[in-house]
Amino acid sequence: MINIGIIGGSGYTAGELLRILIAHSQAAINFVYSTTNAGKPVASVHQDLYGEIEMNFTDTINPAVDVVFLCLGHGQSKAFLATNTFSAATKIIDLGNDFRLEKDAVYNSKSFVYGLPELNKEHIKTAQYIANPGCFATAIQLAILPLAKNNLLTDTVHINATTGSTGAGVQPSGTSHHPWRANNMSHYKAFEHQHLGEITQSIQQLQPTFSKDILFIPNRGDFTRGIFTTLYTKLSANFNDIVKLYKDYYAAEPFVNITTDAISMKLAIQTNKCYISLEQKGSYLLITSVIDNLVKGASGQAVQNMNLMFSLDETTGLKLKPSGF
Repeated sequence: MINIGIIGGSGYTAGELLRILIAHSQAAINFVYSTTNAGKPVASVHQDLYGEIEMNFTDTINPAVDVVFLCLGHGQSKAFLATNTFSAATKIIDLGNDFRLEKDAVYNSKSFVYGLPELNKEHIKTAQYIANPGCFATAIQLAILPLAKNNLLTDTVHINATTGSTGAGVQPSGTSHHPWRANNMSHYKAFEHQHLGEITQSIQQLQPTFSKDILFIPNRGDFTRGIFTTLYTKLSANFNDIVKLYKDYYAAEPFVNITTDAISMKLAIQTNKCYISLEQKGSYLLITSVIDNLVKGASGQAVQNMNLMFSLDETTGLKLKPSGF
């Protein structure tokens, strides 16, 4: 069994992580750390886990666990690791953005590998420290990596993506709490979202000469979970050949599905899957990509990384049923 610690245990990503791990055949949850809820039952915060987990939050860590998941706010992982020490053998999977970029990947002699399995699987298998990708970044990268692999990104990439309110975190803000978000929609951080750095980094890993603009407009949606992404760029090869190269790229990837049919977001909700639809629109390639921001975009992908790091089948604990209707 893999002994597991969770840091930042009261948030949405930690709750999703717990739901997955309690049904994982090789996982044993050792502690769930939360300074704001120490001593309280985990199920008092994550109420859907009543009867599933009999454990209290704690404000102390066990430094000898096999793996620790950092489910902290962006920018807080470095501060936590600066004041808390784990054993030399403990693996760390950070769900924040502290270590995703190459310039931030080495911290206190810890070298973090960017944890997108469909890009870096072999590196993940031998890594001790993982920087889990962002949710928008996951949906967008999976949509265009096959083009980069084949040097077919030759023009501007236009992206419009809408995310659910859970992407904003558990603490309500002026643009994330329900009265504002219900029956409403808005964009934010147009052309300057923080995930653009990791997206560009991954594209250039496969296509080093890529230098075109990535024009990304993120939207806030009136729903709780999921990401619906549409992208378009110039069609620089025969459409049927592009469909084939997508299917070839993802042939061995259990969580990515390629189709030429129209798709909807609910295909992926509550699963670790990404569905990608390809369409030819005149001289443009239109790509639709859907994921669950809390699963493939966060906690499910983190478990997928853990499985790879511990030489398990990467689908272990992740054969989840979608919300079909």
